[in-house]
Amino acid sequence: MPSFKFGLVRMLAFCLAISLGYDPALAGTKKFGPFSFEESDPSVITLSGEIDLYSALNFRRALHASQKARLLVLDSVGGAVQMALLIADDVHERRLSTFIPKGKGCYSACAFVFMAGVERQVDGELGVHQISSESNDLVSAQLSISDIIDMLARFDTPPEVMTTMFKTPPSQMHVFSSEEIGRYKLNRKGTATTSNEQVSTTPIVTSEGAPPSTANSIAAASSESNSQVGAASPIGHGQSEKLSAIEEFARKPTRIAVYTGLDLFGDDLTSKRTADVAECATSCLEMNGACKAFTFNANPKIVRGPNCFLKANEGRADGNSVAISGKFLASADPDPTSFSMGTIDPKEALFEDVDLPGGDLGVRASISNATPLQCRLACIDNDRCVAFTYIKKKRECWMKGAVGTPLFKTGMISGVKSFQTFAPAKVIGLD
Repeated sequence: MPSFKFGLVRMLAFCLAISLGYDPALAGTKKFGPFSFEESDPSVITLSGEIDLYSALNFRRALHASQKARLLVLDSVGGAVQMALLIADDVHERRLSTFIPKGKGCYSACAFVFMAGVERQVDGELGVHQISSESNDLVSAQLSISDIIDMLARFDTPPEVMTTMFKTPPSQMHVFSSEEIGRYKLNRKGTATTSNEQVSTTPIVTSEGAPPSTANSIAAASSESNSQVGAASPIGHGQSEKLSAIEEFARKPTRIAVYTGLDLFGDDLTSKRTADVAECATSCLEMNGACKAFTFNANPKIVRGPNCFLKANEGRADGNSVAISGKFLASADPDPTSFSMGTIDPKEALFEDVDLPGGDLGVRASISNATPLQCRLACIDNDRCVAFTYIKKKRECWMKGAVGTPLFKTGMISGVKSFQTFAPAKVIGLD
């Protein structure tokens, strides 16, 4: 089977595994009315839905079940005012952070809950208006307004927000613009705490013709002409970084952009052998945010050694027909767009014992004491270079501005550049 078709099969298997519901982060969900949290991460409670007459009690049940709660993620149309104020009071007392993700909204009574956060951030929409009631009891309405003003004042709510709220009729909704969010200082930074704090009350050697991203995994090459060198930047496990609750939440991956024929080599954290690309992606997810990307070698001829390469960063993009790569995207990251670049595919565009005579860019464009990988990458990075010939015995790299007539010549490696456009084969949500 051609390697590209094989890669597509692997990619589709990966997509199928994800679409069937596999996600290690969703081991179990605890639900309390509109509130929920994942058992794998009890620090984040989500409000999704209307605030009804039982919501305040359900929120306290969620807090009791999740003693490590630090963040309340909001997506609600609002609802019962008095219940929202009770929830907001609990948020304030527990010093929780509040966050409205991109694409979500917090409207009407939900806004009281948002304003209670010790740290708060709007990436989605925050909307306010006057309270409404089916009753004509003026005294009751005034008492409710008094409760709202008293509570919002405790949360250091900007006066402009309250003015906007009481000026907007109940039948309308004022959604704060990004300019208003900045001017009214609706976003607020809190004191960063670690996730387990309780709240009171470098080179990489690979083989040029071998699998993609074989960093730190291939034993010494049998000959110098088969060695490939990239760059690595492992992350020290001893590093401790204090993040706020919102920052920690925003770093968690929400989507995977999957590419076929793209190798991300370098920046490897570790490598391992996996049964398929789905298992490779799962291994990356299980690294608690340290792994940002992966490359899977889909070559069926490679039956030993690592085929899954887990990365601290995206590494260097390179074309490789047997590679399937994934980039993890956080909630703040935009969906990836297509990009084009010159490639010399190490599986499809390198030719052993072939010389491309003539067309040299000149002595200044040649490289002495080079490796095949360095020669290949130098040609890719040179806009004038369309091909190269590497002389093994002399370790010389000759970059070419024109492709001559190929000749058989022992001890030569030649490569021809082409331009490719890469776009995600699929962007998979992890919700």
